[in-house]
Amino acid sequence: MLLSAVLILVGIVLLVAGGEVLLRGAVALATLLRMTPAVIGLTVVAAGTSVPELAVSAIAAMQGSTDISVGNVVGSNIFNITFILGLAALVSPLAIGGNTIKLEYPVLAVVTFLCVAACRDGTIDRHDAALFLAIYVAFTAYLVSLVRRQMNEQEKQEFSGEVKELGVAADGHPRAWVSLLLIAAGVALLGGGAEATVRGAVELARLLGLSERVIGLTIVAGGTGLPEVVTSLVSSVRGRDDVAIGNVIGSNLFNILCILGLSALVAPLPIAPEIIASDNWWLLGVTLLLFPLLFTGLRISRWEGVLLLAVYGTYLTLLLAR
Repeated sequence: MLLSAVLILVGIVLLVAGGEVLLRGAVALATLLRMTPAVIGLTVVAAGTSVPELAVSAIAAMQGSTDISVGNVVGSNIFNITFILGLAALVSPLAIGGNTIKLEYPVLAVVTFLCVAACRDGTIDRHDAALFLAIYVAFTAYLVSLVRRQMNEQEKQEFSGEVKELGVAADGHPRAWVSLLLIAAGVALLGGGAEATVRGAVELARLLGLSERVIGLTIVAGGTGLPEVVTSLVSSVRGRDDVAIGNVIGSNLFNILCILGLSALVAPLPIAPEIIASDNWWLLGVTLLLFPLLFTGLRISRWEGVLLLAVYGTYLTLLLAR
């Protein structure tokens, strides 16, 4: 059991490190390709914190551990909304602004409902995967064009600062070979981390008598969600509420559309009956719970943060009790 726990811990450390290295390399390469900071922020950086989930779900799908693959996505999305937003709001109430209410949240609600509906027949097949990926590409392209039209000078400077922080060259001019080396190193770390995490999770589930679904929904989902925890908490402390909330909504969209989409392209994903009967409804429920929280006073207050944390605690209690 100790070896399994160590494998998971080492795997998660490698996943977080690999995601960070890959993100820095990808940002540097995008800069070399003369992409604007806004486009880099909305595409490369937005997807960066979800790369660990992608690596784990893809490896798990290839190895036939589809309950971990799907459980990781469902568990991560529940974790992001309840635990991460709850904790960030507890640190500092989160003001709602930008396109969050008008565009990003409604799209997340529709996509989550679509995910629940796609799972009803017990499988996410390649047709579902193609639809998910097409929606993600179309939405991202629309969001980029919209933000570029709406962006003011201050927001341009914020995007530029964010991209500069992730830079890999002191003079601000990244080198192509350094960027490619970082990308290769990040992919290697992610591959090794995902392999160790999945192997440890499968073995731990067997030893504890738990299903792979439960391990995926809890330990794996929480571990791969660490980058989002750090990003949202730092943003909350700095007063960047838009980043904290946008990070969670963007991550949830990426998890459903890209991670499930790419994983199901590798091999159709059978969905455990328990996920269909219970976990997916929790996912849809906590997503819809965001609606009144976002629209009441255009902020998530501290007591609403406590409510979100209590919901996550209740979900975990019921999940483990069953």
